[in-house]
Amino acid sequence: MSANDSPQGQQTKQQSRTYDSAFLKACRREPVPHTPVWFMRQAGRSLPEYLKVREGVPMLESCMRPELVTEITLQPVRRHGVDAAIYFSDIVVPLKAIGIDLDIKPGVGPVVADPIRTRADLARLRDLTPEDVHYVTEAIGMLTGELGDTPLIGFAGAPFTLASYLVEGGPSRNHEHTKALMYGDPQLWADLLDRLAEITSAFLKVQIEAGASAVQLFDSWVGALAPADYRRSVMPASVKVFDAVAGYGVPRIHFGVGTGELLGLMGEAGADVVGVDWRVPLDEAVRRVGPGKALQGNLDPAVLFSSREAVEAKTDEVLAAAKGLEGHVFNLGHGVLPTTDPDALTRLVEYVHTHTAV
Repeated sequence: MSANDSPQGQQTKQQSRTYDSAFLKACRREPVPHTPVWFMRQAGRSLPEYLKVREGVPMLESCMRPELVTEITLQPVRRHGVDAAIYFSDIVVPLKAIGIDLDIKPGVGPVVADPIRTRADLARLRDLTPEDVHYVTEAIGMLTGELGDTPLIGFAGAPFTLASYLVEGGPSRNHEHTKALMYGDPQLWADLLDRLAEITSAFLKVQIEAGASAVQLFDSWVGALAPADYRRSVMPASVKVFDAVAGYGVPRIHFGVGTGELLGLMGEAGADVVGVDWRVPLDEAVRRVGPGKALQGNLDPAVLFSSREAVEAKTDEVLAAAKGLEGHVFNLGHGVLPTTDPDALTRLVEYVHTHTAV
């Protein structure tokens, strides 16, 4: 379904302007002039300009200031020449917006004051309205005015990962409380993920209606699950999110970390593009995902600490594995690490563009 056929409305001006970009063509599995490139966390600790504007500003506050969000989102587009911008946010922003008492602790991550572990706790997860995240609409309006024909990717955390933070109370190595709830009270677990799917869907809809040209559902922790548990206990909620935004006609990307055994199921959940981390070569990933999906990935971000020759050699391996794919978006196999050479990414973008030009 194209955005022009969307029952939820016509394309925004920005979506029309970016429709023929290399990034969106690759997502739609159409021929491209070059392999498009963007990076998760592409605005971050590797950019001195990012560190400067974030100085003294807490993470969650920075996500709620439209002018700052706009500046941070644009920084890697200016410096690196990437083919798409990723909206600067955090996966817990919609939870904070509905009143969950949480904060992002430096060096730790999201920390929830009162974890959600009982049925009574579900009442704290109210519906998300556009007014709750008015700063998102404002920031995307500012961004689309600056980006021209560069697409903006909307962003949200997947229900499982949000649930894990809420149940554990913060980051977890083994997800003991999360899995205990999932196995011990499957109905409460299903109701929790269903509620989070509603919140996530609403958050993505706000971004699309404001002008985002694609969206990514990010499942940081889902690689901790076996395939059977994913299919039974997680996949229904992810399907609900992808179905909720399907009518807009914008590409939907699904990415998780350590999800090699889940790639086929993640594709079944409804994404148009399946993200692959560095653990599985793209030619093997396409076998697992099956036809009808574009792939995104998957250079190991740690390679950027090596020599220029090593980066180019590993990039060649990724591009060779991607040869013949229906659609390929080049990305790191996770986020950008805090390298001391911020221009390494600029050189990487130029290398991919020039070595895949048709």
